[in-house]
Amino acid sequence: MRTLKTILILGVVFSLSQTAWSQQECEAVDRVSFICGPMNAEDLVQVPDTDWIVASAMAPDTAFYLVDANSGSWSTPEIFAIHDRVMYPQCPSAPVMNSLETHGLNIRAGADGQSTLYSVVHGARESIEVFDVGFLGDSLVLTWKGCVLMPEGLAANSVASFADGSLVATILLMTGKTFADSIAMRPTGAVVKWSPGDSGFTLIENSELPGNNGIEVSADGNEIYVVSSGFQTIVAFSNSNPARQLRTTQQLPITPDNVHMGMNGMLLTAGMKNDVPECGGPPSPQHDLARLATCPRGSIAIEIDPATMQDQVLVETPTIPGFSNATMVLITGSRYWLGTFSGDRIAYGMLP
Repeated sequence: MRTLKTILILGVVFSLSQTAWSQQECEAVDRVSFICGPMNAEDLVQVPDTDWIVASAMAPDTAFYLVDANSGSWSTPEIFAIHDRVMYPQCPSAPVMNSLETHGLNIRAGADGQSTLYSVVHGARESIEVFDVGFLGDSLVLTWKGCVLMPEGLAANSVASFADGSLVATILLMTGKTFADSIAMRPTGAVVKWSPGDSGFTLIENSELPGNNGIEVSADGNEIYVVSSGFQTIVAFSNSNPARQLRTTQQLPITPDNVHMGMNGMLLTAGMKNDVPECGGPPSPQHDLARLATCPRGSIAIEIDPATMQDQVLVETPTIPGFSNATMVLITGSRYWLGTFSGDRIAYGMLP
């Protein structure tokens, strides 16, 4: 990756405090280990050709976490800002970085070892924020480049990118829709798309699902994969407007959340187990939603063939009171990592 000498001259740097966590307070349970400290690390992506993981932070005062996949140490990154006004002319200005509450992530490798990180953001504004990823000496740093604002009154959940810089994002709940609607398997969300030169996001017709959650695109850009947390499936759509539904998984044994393309070309998703009797059983319209999020449930990580939408379980963890509400799985070598939308740790372990 390129160095950031020019950024030091031209950019503004936002320095977030570096943090370490005592592993003494973070013991493994049933072969599941933890990196404790990162709050609500809802999504995780690996920086291409490095051992670094970027984790989102659905919590105030911290934009991102950096995790060393080898040592398990973590910190918060320095963030520079150089506005690319050609690519993102509608973006008003750089946000206050430590006011960001980051959610779904996507990372795309570019030329010459460079990468671009896209993040769903709440807090400072409802938007997709864009960052270059590079090194300053031995330190991984982020450089804010621009943003695409969400339509008024709507919040994104997840984001995916195409090779030309176009973006697709999911909206979990459109105006007037509720989580109860999603659990009842009534359409609540949709997919929106932005391409360079557009003034803003455009709704993709026929993309409505109960709980549009995670999103990913095929390597050739012809297909879009969307999680329906309400149906508990992943749906393959054509990259068109209106979209055509092409294939779908069977109903999964979890409430799937995020979805990413693994290094082997398989889709990866994870979530909390559905049928947990002590937590009231599978989600239903009669379910106590507060109990759904607070009752500890085990986690399941699943691999899906995008060509057939056939699935197989990769990892299944027991109920662990200190870790629940799983949202995604990341595979680095022979190790898996699990994020959560509500918790103070990231789980990891060895693949079976």
